[in-house]
Amino acid sequence: MAHNPVNHPARPIYRAIGGLTGLYLVIFGVLGLIETGGNEAFAQDETTTVLGQGTNLGHSVLAVVLGMIVLIATGLGRNIDAAVNKWFGYLLMVVSLAGLAVIRTDANYLNFSIAGVVVTMIAGLVLLMAGMYGRVGSEDEAQAWRDGRLVL
Repeated sequence: MAHNPVNHPARPIYRAIGGLTGLYLVIFGVLGLIETGGNEAFAQDETTTVLGQGTNLGHSVLAVVLGMIVLIATGLGRNIDAAVNKWFGYLLMVVSLAGLAVIRTDANYLNFSIAGVVVTMIAGLVLLMAGMYGRVGSEDEAQAWRDGRLVL
């Protein structure tokens, strides 16, 4: 039995929030591609910012790719979007923590700033929430989940 709710009443809202997060990643990435068009892929400078976050060409491409995958999964729906949102939420949280760990070193290949770390962590948490509450199942699965919950 899954540990996440099935057929949550707010599932359409969580799905929309996941899609909006993917849209934000695409917009951030496209603006980053425009801003860093002629630079090196992993340039590290403090002057290249988009939406208040440090970025470079590699970071922008990564944001566009992740955002497009989230948008495609949201469009496909069913449980594909829940799985993609959950795993990409975990991925973004790991990337943001790694970015925080290397923010003032030469290993800051994605040109993270503190604002970028915070926004990436929030995007990861939002995707994780959307993934955990966006599952769809049969009424029997939903009933089994409701019966298995601890009621205080």
